Amino acid sequence: MYSKKNIQLNSVDEANVLLSTGFQDFRESAFNKILCNPPYHVDFSVPKLFIEKGFNRLVLGGSMWMVTKRNAWYRKKLTSIFGGVRVFESDSYYVFEAIKRSHTYATRPRR
Repeated sequence: MYSKKNIQLNSVDEANVLLSTGFQDFRESAFNKILCNPPYHVDFSVPKLFIEKGFNRLVLGGSMWMVTKRNAWYRKKLTSIFGGVRVFESDSYYVFEAIKRSHTYATRPRR
């Protein structure tokens, strides 16, 4: 598993790697950071699950980092749940950082 190898190569202390499909295979919570690369060549049901369930498993001030090749849907979804998102571009990828600032999902703007 490349995640474990990267932890060792970078001498990262106190990191755990948990393999799961959208948080279904474990019960842990109170994460400081969640790093994910959901499938983006399918419908949005899997990334939606990652974002919503990930938010619920983060501590206040914790962050979710997500890598994908698509921008608009992820930007809107992360903003609707977290209240905001920072987006970085690297090659042909988008890297999203969303920080949990509340225990509840952000209020969606009214139209």
